[in-house]
Amino acid sequence: MSDILIVDDERDIRELVSDILEDEGYSTRLAGNSDECMAEINSEPPGLLILDIWLKDSRMDGIDILKAVKRDNPDVPVVIISGHGNIEIAVAAIKQGAYDFIEKPFNIDQLMVVIRRAMETSRLRRENASLKRKEVTNSDMIGKSAAFRAMQSQLDKVTKSNGRVMLSGPAGSGKEIAARYIHAHSNRANAPFVTVNCAGIEPERVEEVLFGRETPERGIESGLLEEAHGGVVYFDEVADMPKGTQSKILRVLVDQQFQRVGGSDKVRVDLRVISSTNRDLEAEIAADRFREELYHRLNVVPIAVPSLEERREDIPVLAQHFIEMCNESQGLTIREISEEAVALLQTMTWPGNVRQLKNLIERVLILGEGSGPIEAKELPTEEEKTDDSGRVVLSGALATLPLREAREAFEREYLLTQINRFGGNISRTASFVGMERSALHRKLKSLGVVTSNKSGARVAQLDEPEPAE
Repeated sequence: MSDILIVDDERDIRELVSDILEDEGYSTRLAGNSDECMAEINSEPPGLLILDIWLKDSRMDGIDILKAVKRDNPDVPVVIISGHGNIEIAVAAIKQGAYDFIEKPFNIDQLMVVIRRAMETSRLRRENASLKRKEVTNSDMIGKSAAFRAMQSQLDKVTKSNGRVMLSGPAGSGKEIAARYIHAHSNRANAPFVTVNCAGIEPERVEEVLFGRETPERGIESGLLEEAHGGVVYFDEVADMPKGTQSKILRVLVDQQFQRVGGSDKVRVDLRVISSTNRDLEAEIAADRFREELYHRLNVVPIAVPSLEERREDIPVLAQHFIEMCNESQGLTIREISEEAVALLQTMTWPGNVRQLKNLIERVLILGEGSGPIEAKELPTEEEKTDDSGRVVLSGALATLPLREAREAFEREYLLTQINRFGGNISRTASFVGMERSALHRKLKSLGVVTSNKSGARVAQLDEPEPAE
């Protein structure tokens, strides 16, 4: 998309401009009326559009074409030319999104200055879009646990459709990466992926941010929905969207069009909508904080994103992935992770989920010294487990129990942690703790620990222990 489309109803003018540009090394296409112009744009958007404001024998004039281009191909700069130029037309063209305005007869040097600037703008926009696509492509899903595979299977089923998806899961579990995965593997992968942070936008500015605005001073300013045209709009934490805006978004989903704040023209958009929430939206509806009609529009395909607690098997591979990411983005040393450190990571609680793990790994790499394996002692924990001499520090509750009860409480918690660490796999747990499988089963039964299936993974649950003999 690096050529220049020249649209003028005077053949001599368009051919003259074409000859000048080709002498400067540009490739060009020509159109003499609005139908030819739109056909060329629809076949392949140009890098730059040079557009006559008045087109004889055409269904659309230059302003109409400009509006259509800014709606469907907003990254294409448009330079308006006219032999009947005046300040009113110039202002109207700039308000509608034109890059610049040149009067006929034009000065060749002036024309070339404008075109070079416009082509540079076009190049930068293409590079920016390419970088955004690369970012999306690199947002890979990482994991191998049963809970992760079950989620990825659901994501794969919705990638090729345009159905609306609602991702639910705790904060930091990776809902946006799941949304980017859908986008990167869909037929919209080369189109924009635009995130709307519903919790981060000031309520009084939500509509301007989403729909854009039109003012006499600044003309047209596109909103996020317009920027996402042809691609995906991702409503992050949709429960935080103001109630008044919810009804307008509902109307956009129904009509696929909206008006900018302060504008009168209808803006048509082609969008796929993916939403996420860490709240119970049905409870939000019951509390009159979320519109039920919008919920049903957005919740066509619900997919649950598991917490890190539900996919502890994935912690080692996720940690190594974050180490490599920190090396690429910050130049931090690539380090392996010792078995003891892996074991500790898998037994920790993760209220911040995958995001918390990423932050912890980054902190260890920044504060660590050398290039050897990351050791368990480098990992911060919720509370210190040992004192300076290496002695285990008992919690107050455990220290008050008789020896037998304290030992059972410790063994129960220890085995629960290890079983969950290995995704409910009893054989792997037995191997790690150094027990025969049958002996481990007997120990679990005596401690009142049972296993059940949850999201495809086996997790430990507490049952009533057998009475002591």
